[in-house]
Amino acid sequence: MSFRSVVVAITILPALAFASAGPLRATEPEPVHGIAMHGDVKYGRDFAHFDYVDPNAPKGGTVRLSSTGTFDSLNPFIVKGRSGAGVGAIYDTLLTRAEDEPFTEYGLLAESIRVPKDRSWVEFTLHKQARFHDGMPVTVDDVIWSFETLVEKGQPLYRYYYGNVAKVSVTGQRSVRFDFTPGKNRELPLILGQIPVLPKHHWADREFDRTTLELPLGSGPYRVARVDPGRSITLERVDDYWGRDLPVNIGQDNFDTIIYEYYRDNTVALEAFKAGAFDYRAENSSKAWASEYDIPAVRDGLLIKAEIEQNRTAGMQGFVFNTRRDMFRDKRVRQALAYAFDFEWSNANLFYGQMRRSRSYFDNSELSATGLPEGTERTLLEPFRDQLPPEVFTEVYNPPTTDGPGGLRGNLRQASRLLGEAGWVVRDGQRVNAETGQPLSFEILLVSPLFERIVLPFAQNLERLGVTINVRTVDSAQYLRRLDIYDFDVVVGSFPQSASPGNEQRVFWSSSVADQEGGRNLMGVKDPVIDALIEDVIAAPDRDWLVAATRALDRVLQWGYWVIPQWYLEFDRIAYWNMFGRPEVIPDGGSVFSTWWVDPEKYEALQKRRRNSGG
Repeated sequence: MSFRSVVVAITILPALAFASAGPLRATEPEPVHGIAMHGDVKYGRDFAHFDYVDPNAPKGGTVRLSSTGTFDSLNPFIVKGRSGAGVGAIYDTLLTRAEDEPFTEYGLLAESIRVPKDRSWVEFTLHKQARFHDGMPVTVDDVIWSFETLVEKGQPLYRYYYGNVAKVSVTGQRSVRFDFTPGKNRELPLILGQIPVLPKHHWADREFDRTTLELPLGSGPYRVARVDPGRSITLERVDDYWGRDLPVNIGQDNFDTIIYEYYRDNTVALEAFKAGAFDYRAENSSKAWASEYDIPAVRDGLLIKAEIEQNRTAGMQGFVFNTRRDMFRDKRVRQALAYAFDFEWSNANLFYGQMRRSRSYFDNSELSATGLPEGTERTLLEPFRDQLPPEVFTEVYNPPTTDGPGGLRGNLRQASRLLGEAGWVVRDGQRVNAETGQPLSFEILLVSPLFERIVLPFAQNLERLGVTINVRTVDSAQYLRRLDIYDFDVVVGSFPQSASPGNEQRVFWSSSVADQEGGRNLMGVKDPVIDALIEDVIAAPDRDWLVAATRALDRVLQWGYWVIPQWYLEFDRIAYWNMFGRPEVIPDGGSVFSTWWVDPEKYEALQKRRRNSGG
């Protein structure tokens, strides 16, 4: 999985050594143009473009997008501050991902890659024409400086992702090699390909780990042109972008200008969108999707409302328990509280029947644990039988449902029984610890008021158990800070997954990151079995093994009751003003907005109709 979709985690990096490698031996691997996690790459060396782009897409036009909250930095690589939207688009990486393959990367800054069969190292050779926006060449020194700086001063994620790098060597004028510590980590060559290469000369007299609103210098298809601090960011396409004719870039990055406007919250942003203040919106609210788009612009075809099918791994979204809190350390308490969440009622009354219930950390994919473990999956689980709940081997996990004969009332009785077994009894209508008399009371922390309508019915069900709930909504800056230092009881958390899980599983679930500030192990999982299963996923030698290892990990996570599973969608809900063209081919992961373009005829027709209607 790409680390760009994962929030931060941390580990300790082994000591690095930088040295010159010896001459290329005939027995060493030949250079290639792309790497697949497992199997062969889809596109041959001489491919012209990805299948999901239109190579004839016109360049031009301005697109206006939205973001919520605010920003105080243009440095997306550090913990401090909140980086502005879209800034990552100005940086090229060594490799770039193909959206229509499970996990394959092709050369971007790197014109070729060498990887041995055991994947114990990787070597990248840079394009000689690669340039930063100021005309300076992208060099091996920039790659090494970027690696060192991100590990030393960047978000903890970089230290964790690159933690198995043992040595970095200059192997030629344009070549750099990364050697890995002993062990099996087949994903590392691809992970290192995702390094954003930063300009060493630009940062020579600047402090990297400080927030800044100075316009940054990159090498990618866009540059930051203007900034209105906290309010908007304007990106402009680089006319002389060095990589514009590379096959991996053909048909992409078609907008001349991208403007990100900031709004206080999603409610305000939606009203602005319907008024024409920006052009494209991914809708996250089922209520809004069902009831807020019944407007003349939609009926007249000016504003398009589309449901685009996708087959990507859904990941997990749920109420996340912080097991650093004493009250949640007992698994029976976590299991009991799950019985109070009535998904079926929520789906019917709040989501208009649009959602599917999550039950797996890898829903909507072959990676999801279904049925009982067998074959390789059972083989991987068997050594830990004495450390695992018996249900891992004998039952199929499913979250509580109110569709059964007992309904919610029956679920609450089951919850009360489990709480009683865990030592929480009811006295004077309040659930308290039988020994200490301490009330079972906690806070559900939110960042958006939109979630209050979902959480409040859940809180009311908990109160029927004698559990006292406080629902608190805070601004985004406070919310992110409290997550960084794990200052919460329960939050709504999400754990995105790809079709090819790997190193990011350490970020989510491993013991080593559970207490690291700014980490992504929100629930505080510390389980040696999970640690071992994560390494089985990372070391998977082929796709079949990866699927089995991921199912084993999924199954153990399911029976840990670390979260109360919520829901996912089988399609993307997007709305856009009728001014775009988009490719006919949609990859399994869903529509890729960077492949869209402004259609001049549609744009002029839209503007004419707006003028005629006075809008």
